[in-house]
Amino acid sequence: MSKSDCELITELKAVLISQQYSPVVVGNYCAYARGFLDHLARRNILVTDVTEAQVERYLRDSVALFRQRRGRRPGPRWHQIPCAGIHALLRLVQGQWPPAPKATCAADALRFTICNEYETWLHEERGFGRPSIDAFLWEARHFLAWQLERCGVEGLMDLSIGDIDRYMDLRALKLTRCSLKAVAERLRSLLRYLHRTGHIATDQSPHIIAPLLYAYEGVPSILERGQIAAVLETARTDKTPAGLRDHAILQILATYGLRAGEIRNLRIEDIDWRTEAIRVRHSKTQTCSFLPLMDPVGEAVLAYLRSGRPATDAREIFIRTRAPYRKLEKLYSLVRRRLRHAGIKPPGKCGPHIFRHARAVEMLRASVPQKVIGDLLGHRSTASTVPYLKLATEDLRAIALDVPGAEVPA
Repeated sequence: MSKSDCELITELKAVLISQQYSPVVVGNYCAYARGFLDHLARRNILVTDVTEAQVERYLRDSVALFRQRRGRRPGPRWHQIPCAGIHALLRLVQGQWPPAPKATCAADALRFTICNEYETWLHEERGFGRPSIDAFLWEARHFLAWQLERCGVEGLMDLSIGDIDRYMDLRALKLTRCSLKAVAERLRSLLRYLHRTGHIATDQSPHIIAPLLYAYEGVPSILERGQIAAVLETARTDKTPAGLRDHAILQILATYGLRAGEIRNLRIEDIDWRTEAIRVRHSKTQTCSFLPLMDPVGEAVLAYLRSGRPATDAREIFIRTRAPYRKLEKLYSLVRRRLRHAGIKPPGKCGPHIFRHARAVEMLRASVPQKVIGDLLGHRSTASTVPYLKLATEDLRAIALDVPGAEVPA
C-alpha cells in the first residue's frame, strides 16, 4: 500500500472515531477499505475515479474468493460490512457516495437540468418540505426518463394527451386509487412547471384524470386504551438504550398524538423542565404549540436522557442507537416492532399515526370539544380533524340509538 493510501486509511479511521463508531467497527471498516485500495492499486485505478460498477464487481469477486477459501457461500448479509467500509472511504475521498449520475446523452442532460431547477422551485417558490420534494422529484425523474427515452429531446415539446394517458396507465398497474391520485397531483405540478418554463408547448395538466375519492371514505385504524397500555408496558420493561428511547416516544405518541416528524424534530431546548412545558413545532402548519409536560412523558424522556441517549452534539432528543449518532429518520418500523412485541395486530396500518387517531377518538369520547382536539393535533381548521373522529362519532351515534335523549357531538 502506498503512502497516500496509508494516509487515507489514517484519515478514515479518524473520521469514524469522531463519529463514535465502536473500535471493532472502526477496525473492520478500515480493513475492508485497505483491501479495496490494494485491489485498485493492482489495476491502476485511482480512488477518485471509482464507479458504482467497479465496487459491485469487487464485491462479487470477494464473494467468490470467500467461497473458494471456505468451501461455502457467505451469509446473506455478509457483504454489508465490506460495503459499508468501502462506501465510507469513497465518501471521504469523493465527497459523495453514491456519486451523482452523469449525463451520457442530450436526454440525460436535459432531464438533470429540469429536475435540478424543479427542485429549487419546489423549495423556494412552493415552500415544500424535504419529504414532499423527494416525492415530487421521484415522479418528475420517472416521467421525464420515460418520455425522453420514447421520443427524444425534441419530443418533450410536443407532449400530447395520449402520452400522459399511456404513462398513467403504466403507473396504475400496481397502485391503489389513493396512490394513483397522488401520482396525478404530482404529475400536474410537473406539467404546469414545464409549461411555465417553456419546455412544453401546451399546459396539459388540466387533462390529467385522477380517481375519485370520497370524503372520509376510509376508516382509520386505531388502538383501544387497553392495547396502548399493553404496548407501553412492554416497552417500559426494556431497559436497553433502544427500549428507553422507544418507551419515551410511545408515551409522547399516546399522550399528545403528535406526528412522527414532530417527534423526530423535538430538541433538547424544547422541554422546559422548570415550567413543565413542551414546545411542539407542527410540521404541516409551521406553527408552534406549548403543551403541558405530563408526568409519564417527563419521566420517560428523563430516563432516556440519563441512561439511554448516546453522547452526541446533535440537539434532537431522539437519536439512533448506532453510529453515526444522529436524529431518527423514521418511526414506522419502531412502532411496528413494539406493537408486534406486545402481541397487537391492528386491522389496518400499524405506524405511529394510529396513536394520533386513538388520541383524537379518546378525547371525543370524553366530550372534549372538536376545536380543542384540533388545537392539540396542530390542525388549522376543524375540518382537518373530522377524519380522525369518524370512528368515535359512529360509536356515539350507536349509543344514542340505545339511549333515548342522548345527543351526538357535532
